[in-house]
Amino acid sequence: MTRKARIKIIISILIIVLVGTLISMSLYNKPHTDVAKSSPNISLASKTLLDDFENDENLANSKYLEQIIQVSGTISELSVSKGKGIVTLGNKDSFGNIMCHLSAKENEKMTALEKGQSITIKGICTGYLMDVILVKCVIIN
Repeated sequence: MTRKARIKIIISILIIVLVGTLISMSLYNKPHTDVAKSSPNISLASKTLLDDFENDENLANSKYLEQIIQVSGTISELSVSKGKGIVTLGNKDSFGNIMCHLSAKENEKMTALEKGQSITIKGICTGYLMDVILVKCVIIN
Protein backbone atom coordinates (compact mmCIF):
# COMPACT_ATOMS: atom_id res chain seq x y z
CA MET A 1 0.00 0.00 0.00
CA THR A 2 1.39 3.38 -0.95
CA ARG A 3 1.79 6.33 1.36
CA LYS A 4 -0.97 8.28 -0.48
CA ALA A 5 -3.43 5.40 -0.03
CA ARG A 6 -2.71 5.24 3.72
CA ILE A 7 -3.24 8.99 4.07
CA LYS A 8 -6.58 8.77 2.21
CA ILE A 9 -7.72 5.94 4.51
CA ILE A 10 -6.70 7.87 7.64
CA ILE A 11 -8.45 11.03 6.43
CA SER A 12 -11.59 9.03 5.58
CA ILE A 13 -11.64 7.45 9.05
CA LEU A 14 -11.15 10.86 10.71
CA ILE A 15 -14.03 12.35 8.70
CA ILE A 16 -16.32 9.44 9.65
CA VAL A 17 -15.40 9.80 13.34
CA LEU A 18 -15.94 13.58 13.20
CA VAL A 19 -19.36 13.26 11.53
CA GLY A 20 -20.39 10.54 14.01
CA THR A 21 -19.30 12.72 16.94
CA LEU A 22 -21.24 15.72 15.63
CA ILE A 23 -24.41 13.68 15.12
CA SER A 24 -24.09 12.12 18.59
CA MET A 25 -23.59 15.50 20.25
CA SER A 26 -26.58 17.05 18.49
CA LEU A 27 -28.84 14.15 19.56
CA TYR A 28 -27.49 14.21 23.13
CA ASN A 29 -28.09 17.97 23.46
CA LYS A 30 -31.54 17.86 21.87
CA PRO A 31 -33.98 19.80 24.07
CA HIS A 32 -36.59 17.82 26.00
CA THR A 33 -40.22 17.99 24.97
CA ASP A 34 -42.24 20.43 27.06
CA VAL A 35 -45.45 18.48 27.56
CA ALA A 36 -47.30 21.46 29.06
CA LYS A 37 -46.79 23.55 25.90
CA SER A 38 -47.26 20.69 23.42
CA SER A 39 -50.61 19.64 22.08
CA PRO A 40 -51.42 15.96 22.52
CA ASN A 41 -50.96 13.56 19.61
CA ILE A 42 -53.78 11.36 20.96
CA SER A 43 -56.70 12.02 23.33
CA LEU A 44 -58.65 9.11 24.80
CA ALA A 45 -60.27 7.59 27.87
CA SER A 46 -58.14 5.63 30.34
CA LYS A 47 -60.21 2.48 29.74
CA THR A 48 -59.49 2.61 26.00
CA LEU A 49 -55.75 2.99 26.57
CA LEU A 50 -55.66 0.11 29.06
CA ASP A 51 -57.78 -2.14 26.83
CA ASP A 52 -55.50 -1.49 23.86
CA PHE A 53 -52.41 -2.53 25.82
CA GLU A 54 -54.11 -5.55 27.40
CA ASN A 55 -55.48 -6.81 24.05
CA ASP A 56 -52.38 -6.33 21.86
CA GLU A 57 -49.31 -4.83 23.50
CA ASN A 58 -47.24 -4.73 20.29
CA LEU A 59 -49.92 -2.86 18.35
CA ALA A 60 -50.46 -0.49 21.28
CA ASN A 61 -46.72 0.17 21.53
CA SER A 62 -46.57 1.11 17.86
CA LYS A 63 -49.54 3.44 18.36
CA TYR A 64 -48.75 5.11 21.71
CA LEU A 65 -45.06 4.71 22.58
CA GLU A 66 -43.21 8.06 22.90
CA GLN A 67 -46.39 9.94 21.97
CA ILE A 68 -47.90 12.80 23.97
CA ILE A 69 -51.19 11.34 25.17
CA GLN A 70 -54.07 13.09 26.90
CA VAL A 71 -55.98 10.64 29.09
CA SER A 72 -59.25 11.14 30.95
CA GLY A 73 -60.16 8.84 33.81
CA THR A 74 -60.86 8.35 37.50
CA ILE A 75 -58.15 8.62 40.15
CA SER A 76 -57.72 5.29 41.94
CA GLU A 77 -54.62 6.25 43.96
CA LEU A 78 -52.40 9.22 44.80
CA SER A 79 -48.83 8.68 45.97
CA VAL A 80 -45.41 10.30 46.19
CA SER A 81 -42.17 8.53 45.27
CA LYS A 82 -38.78 10.23 45.61
CA GLY A 83 -40.46 13.61 45.94
CA LYS A 84 -42.50 13.25 42.76
CA GLY A 85 -46.24 12.80 42.61
CA ILE A 86 -47.85 9.80 40.98
CA VAL A 87 -51.51 9.83 39.98
CA THR A 88 -52.93 6.39 39.22
CA LEU A 89 -55.92 6.16 36.91
CA GLY A 90 -57.87 2.94 36.93
CA ASN A 91 -61.21 1.23 36.83
CA LYS A 92 -62.71 -2.01 38.12
CA ASP A 93 -62.94 -3.63 34.67
CA SER A 94 -59.21 -3.55 33.86
CA PHE A 95 -56.43 -5.60 35.41
CA GLY A 96 -53.85 -2.79 35.18
CA ASN A 97 -53.79 0.95 35.76
CA ILE A 98 -52.26 4.05 34.22
CA MET A 99 -49.39 5.43 36.30
CA CYS A 100 -48.97 9.16 35.65
CA HIS A 101 -45.64 10.46 36.94
CA LEU A 102 -46.08 14.20 37.41
CA SER A 103 -43.51 16.76 36.36
CA ALA A 104 -41.87 18.73 39.18
CA LYS A 105 -44.06 21.79 38.51
CA GLU A 106 -47.24 19.73 38.82
CA ASN A 107 -46.53 18.31 42.31
CA GLU A 108 -48.17 21.36 43.92
CA LYS A 109 -51.45 20.70 42.08
CA MET A 110 -51.60 17.18 43.49
CA THR A 111 -52.74 18.43 46.91
CA ALA A 112 -56.08 19.48 45.39
CA LEU A 113 -56.77 16.01 43.99
CA GLU A 114 -58.86 13.29 45.62
CA LYS A 115 -59.32 9.59 45.07
CA GLY A 116 -62.41 8.92 42.91
CA GLN A 117 -62.18 12.28 41.16
CA SER A 118 -62.40 12.49 37.35
CA ILE A 119 -59.31 14.04 35.82
CA THR A 120 -57.58 14.69 32.51
CA ILE A 121 -53.80 14.31 32.38
CA LYS A 122 -51.34 14.75 29.52
CA GLY A 123 -47.98 12.92 29.38
CA ILE A 124 -45.53 10.89 27.33
CA CYS A 125 -46.24 7.17 27.11
CA THR A 126 -43.15 5.06 27.87
CA GLY A 127 -44.72 1.63 27.75
CA TYR A 128 -46.58 -1.10 29.59
CA LEU A 129 -45.32 -3.06 32.61
CA MET A 130 -48.56 -4.42 34.09
CA ASP A 131 -49.54 -0.72 34.11
CA VAL A 132 -49.32 1.89 31.35
CA ILE A 133 -46.63 4.40 32.27
CA LEU A 134 -46.90 8.10 31.43
CA VAL A 135 -44.04 10.47 32.35
CA LYS A 136 -43.60 14.26 32.51
CA CYS A 137 -47.35 14.50 33.13
CA VAL A 138 -49.29 17.72 33.53
CA ILE A 139 -52.77 18.02 34.99
CA ILE A 140 -55.22 19.50 32.48
CA ASN A 141 -58.30 19.63 34.78
